[in-house]
Amino acid sequence: MLRLTAMLAGLVTAAAMITAVSTAAHAAPASFVVSEDQFNQMFPGRNGFYTYDGLLNAMNSYPGFATTGDDTTQKQEAAAFLANVSHETGGLVYVVEQNTANYPTYCDWSQSYGCPAGQAAYYGRGPLQLSWNFNYKAAGDALGIDLLDNPWQVEQDPAVAWQTGLWYWFTGTGAGGTTSHDAVVNGAGFGATIRAINGGLECDGNNPDEMQDRINLYQRFTGILGVDPGGNLSC
Repeated sequence: MLRLTAMLAGLVTAAAMITAVSTAAHAAPASFVVSEDQFNQMFPGRNGFYTYDGLLNAMNSYPGFATTGDDTTQKQEAAAFLANVSHETGGLVYVVEQNTANYPTYCDWSQSYGCPAGQAAYYGRGPLQLSWNFNYKAAGDALGIDLLDNPWQVEQDPAVAWQTGLWYWFTGTGAGGTTSHDAVVNGAGFGATIRAINGGLECDGNNPDEMQDRINLYQRFTGILGVDPGGNLSC
């Protein structure tokens, strides 16, 4: 799920260029602890779909992101989010899930609302690879966007894609029992964000290489931001 084809990613690039124009017109936060130059340094080979402006616009939906606590905490949260995003998308290269054979498996028919967009419509998309019909439903409800009926918005609109990533960052607890946002701002350390996002598969010795890749990215990004990464990096 975490490695996607360049072909599939490329198909959405043209649409992304169109939607990026409209999203950039929306209000953006006054400041972000990651400058555009630093963002480009973190993701030198990124897909044009993942725009810096799209991230800024998405941050309006989650004003606590990278603004909570002191300057060190804010930069650590930004680096932690972007490191996990980089791991999930191959450096912001891939927009949709590579393994198309998995696509029909993300429909939970036990949900009362079913899968109105089709059984194979809820595959991984966006910076944290949103998947499953119930996650599209929950994210859409939180964001005021109909993602259950039209999940393709996540691969067509950069701001919507970033919004879904931030939605999970602020709401998903995974195997950790705490959200990634709370883990960082409460001092639990970067390792707790790994546990919240993919702890069941990577933590406790399950996949140390994947875990270490996230840690390496986090350390590189905190270096770019000139901030100490803190402790408790592993899970």
